[in-house]
Amino acid sequence: MKQKVFSFFKYLFFLAIGLLLSWWQLGKMTADQRIQFQESLRSANYSVLLPVIIMSLLSHLSRAMRWKLLMEPLLYKPRLSNAFYALMAGYFANTFVPRAGEVLRCTLLSKYEKIPFPRLIGSVLLERVFDLFCYTILVLFTILLQLNTVGNFLKKTVSSFGKASSGSLIPLLIFLAAVAGLIVFTRWLLKRYAAHRHVIKFRQVQIGLKEGFSTIIHLRKRGAFLGHTVFIWAMYLLQIYVGFQALNITSHLGIGAAFSILSLATLAMIISPGGIGAFPVAVQQVLIVYGIANISFGWLMWGTTTAIVIVAGILSFIMLIITNRKKLEIHTTDTGENFVET
Repeated sequence: MKQKVFSFFKYLFFLAIGLLLSWWQLGKMTADQRIQFQESLRSANYSVLLPVIIMSLLSHLSRAMRWKLLMEPLLYKPRLSNAFYALMAGYFANTFVPRAGEVLRCTLLSKYEKIPFPRLIGSVLLERVFDLFCYTILVLFTILLQLNTVGNFLKKTVSSFGKASSGSLIPLLIFLAAVAGLIVFTRWLLKRYAAHRHVIKFRQVQIGLKEGFSTIIHLRKRGAFLGHTVFIWAMYLLQIYVGFQALNITSHLGIGAAFSILSLATLAMIISPGGIGAFPVAVQQVLIVYGIANISFGWLMWGTTTAIVIVAGILSFIMLIITNRKKLEIHTTDTGENFVET
């Protein structure tokens, strides 16, 4: 009960951040800026969004295929359709509750493919670690590619961060000491109550996580894994680059600007559920560097990607039930058993 209450308030906190950012951004606009914002969206070339939608869905499909590759060393071969549906259902959940989608997609795939949940969580955590590594490379490449353009912006950002964090060394050391103490206490607790059912269950989860992380060592199709990774990030980048053509104010921007937006917008997706409020703010901050004060592009791209996730997520929930129910019915008919839905 306490965990549910905590999760509920955590969701409200992140949602409040997103709504606050939305209110702040829209509320601070002048009358002229509001007219500019409305005119930009009214005159947008929405046909450009069709390839953006296609690239978005292709990136999600490629991610499902890459996730499937991570399960092969564990001797599990889930159906690609189920992996894709579970992935999109997870993205749908992430739109409303941060990080809930990772748990949900593992739960769904575990249910329909009979794969141990801890192993799936391990594969997802490994996927996130690898994506973090790829994101770091993206940021470094963006800095090198746009050194003259974003150099001053980065200097100001780092400088303001340094001023904000000055004098915070002691709280940081206290926090690190508390974390270390918690780790030591947890290890003692696990040894002291090793026979307790909750500890045994935790150990099973821990083993599953280790097995999930070990998949990268025994991964057979590393070339395919890397190929999917490059394809996924390329689709993210091209969605922004092609999306520039939807508005006159951004149609002149090149691939360098797309790199810059992708670098900062990726962080925005972590701040609030589905990037609400944070995504448009992040995009606007980058566009200001390029001399564009209009916020229309950020809202247009956020609305498009969010709509894709919501629609595809709902359809994926439905398809998971329908496709797996049919297969269960066929199996029970062949064996002469009666199918009873639980």
